[in-house]
Amino acid sequence: MTEVPIDIPIDTAERQARFAQRFIGIVPHVAALGIVYRGHGTDWAELAMPFAPQLIAAPDFGVIASGAIYSLMDTAAGIAVTITRGAFVPHATLDMRLDYLRAPAAEATVIARVECYRMTRQIGFVRGIAHDGDPANAIANMAGTFMFTAPPEPQT
Repeated sequence: MTEVPIDIPIDTAERQARFAQRFIGIVPHVAALGIVYRGHGTDWAELAMPFAPQLIAAPDFGVIASGAIYSLMDTAAGIAVTITRGAFVPHATLDMRLDYLRAPAAEATVIARVECYRMTRQIGFVRGIAHDGDPANAIANMAGTFMFTAPPEPQT
């Protein structure tokens, strides 16, 4: 990784990308799943989980385990909430639902794209999809809520 001189300001998007990449690298189960950062916007994050043999649920078919996909979506959602909030505030998955629509293609990379579409003082609301190359042909739909675990800041 290239070091940035201290006197050069880093824009918000670059800081957020660095946060997402660092988070992915330090959370053991996320790193073990091989999850990688792909991109983000002001209220969304996109991560990918390349195929790896240890992710296979059904050896006869080479399909990635649903639990790995759930972890991918949860991680993307948490990052989307942090990006939307504009700062890291400790939070936890309060509720998350995945509707599996189909199995991913054999040995496919699974991509998660999650947006945080509503933010209150204590809750972030997210929705997203997992796909294996074509967002119009989703593997799963996701909806969830994340609760901030730090005390809320006083309203002025």
